[in-house]
Amino acid sequence: MSIHVEGVSKYYGKQKALNKVSFSIQKGEIVGFLGPNGAGKSTLMKILTGYLPFINGKAKISDISVTNDLHKIQQKIGYLPEHNPLYTEMFVREYLKFNAKIHKVSEDNIEEIIKLTGLSPEANKKIEQLSKGFRQRVGLAASILHDPEVLILDEPTTGLDPNQLIEIRNLIKNIGKSGKTIFLSTHIMQEVEAVCDRVIIINKGKIVADKNLKDLRNNEEQVVFVEFDFRIEDVALQKIPHLKSAKNMGGFAYELVFDTQKDMRPAVFDFAHDSGLKTLQLNQKTKNLESLFTELTASSSNS
Repeated sequence: MSIHVEGVSKYYGKQKALNKVSFSIQKGEIVGFLGPNGAGKSTLMKILTGYLPFINGKAKISDISVTNDLHKIQQKIGYLPEHNPLYTEMFVREYLKFNAKIHKVSEDNIEEIIKLTGLSPEANKKIEQLSKGFRQRVGLAASILHDPEVLILDEPTTGLDPNQLIEIRNLIKNIGKSGKTIFLSTHIMQEVEAVCDRVIIINKGKIVADKNLKDLRNNEEQVVFVEFDFRIEDVALQKIPHLKSAKNMGGFAYELVFDTQKDMRPAVFDFAHDSGLKTLQLNQKTKNLESLFTELTASSSNS
């Protein structure tokens, strides 16, 4: 087990930031930790790195408790915090050599890591001369210098432009191919879908979902929004094939949920025609990670 969290709680004064959080991550998994701002993502990241104490529960990295042997934990993990701390007056290669000395590891693999992280064109520049995207690359390079088993990345693409974002996503996926366990915190659904094997969703300090993305895609539901020109009884809608549920949205508008990925709009249109109704609106969407996230966290969106 690369990461094991069991019943972890954390308070800031009277405010409960984490409420009996539990999950496990196997070696080699890339897991997205998804939640709204303030949900407790960064707090848990800091607990796993040993930076923050917690009230109760257990937290382990590679079967080592974060409260028992912090030095061993720091050897096992690579950490990129949300606000990437860099000595911007240093040159890229100089900074990586500096980090190698801190970790007491050989400098022999620095050139390989520079190449892996796409820093070769910038390696002779000062960090202060680099774009946000290349600074994130420097942070990632520093986090894997000591060949950690586990990578903990807290909002690694915050503030990046679309091109930089894609580059960092691809870099994270490439690093994951080496067999490292990656725990990736974000509030961006596309980030998780592009990079991760699994998603854990946290809301108001509680785990509200833990899903394998492959299973989630295979079990996608389809939602069709339809507005007729006249009201119809809900029971009549049950004639439509694959209908799972129907909800009146006010007036003559309905939200229809189907348990199939097949486009059901033609079936809804045919039903309306056969029932002597006209369709004023007919829109489809897939009930995917984004809609799951919205359902589970909507109550905190304004907090």
